Amino acid sequence: MRLPRWTRKTACFLLDLVELYIPVITFSVMFLAFLLTIFYRYVLRSPLTWPHETQVLGFLWTAVLGATYARRKGVHVKFTLIYEHSSPRMQIWTRIVGNGLIALIFLISLYPSYDYIMFMSFQRTTVLRIPFNIAYFPYVVFLVLIIAHSIHDVVKDILLLRREGTS
Repeated sequence: MRLPRWTRKTACFLLDLVELYIPVITFSVMFLAFLLTIFYRYVLRSPLTWPHETQVLGFLWTAVLGATYARRKGVHVKFTLIYEHSSPRMQIWTRIVGNGLIALIFLISLYPSYDYIMFMSFQRTTVLRIPFNIAYFPYVVFLVLIIAHSIHDVVKDILLLRREGTS
C-alpha cells in the first residue's frame, strides 16, 4: 500500500525540517554567538556570559539532529574492511543484523532516556534559565529517528533478500 503523494511530501518535509533545517539554524545561532563572544571579549573587553551557553546548546542540537540526517543519507563513518570483501548476500545479512541491533538497543533506551530528560525539567541552565528537558529533548528525537531509519533499512534489506530469493 502506497501513501498518497501529499502525505509522503509532508512527511519528507517534516523529516527535513527536523534533520536538516533545525540543525542549520542551530549551527548558525551557535556560530553567531561565537563571533559575538570574540567581539565582546577582545574588541570591547567586556565578555558576555550567555553566548557560551548558546554555543553549547547549539552544538548539542546541531550534532544530535544532524546525526540523524547523516544516518538517513548513509554518510556516517563505516568500517568496511571485512564487509566489502563479503558476498552481496552476506552484506545484506550484516546490515539486517546491525540495523536490527541498533533499533533494539535504541528502543530499549528510549523510555529511560525520555523519563530522565522529563525528570530534568526542574533544573535550568545557569544563564539563560532554559529548562534542561528542553535543552536535552533533541536526544529523544534522535533516538526515535535512528530507530525509524534502522527499521526502514531492515525492511528494505528483507525485501531485497526476498527479491533475490525469487530470481
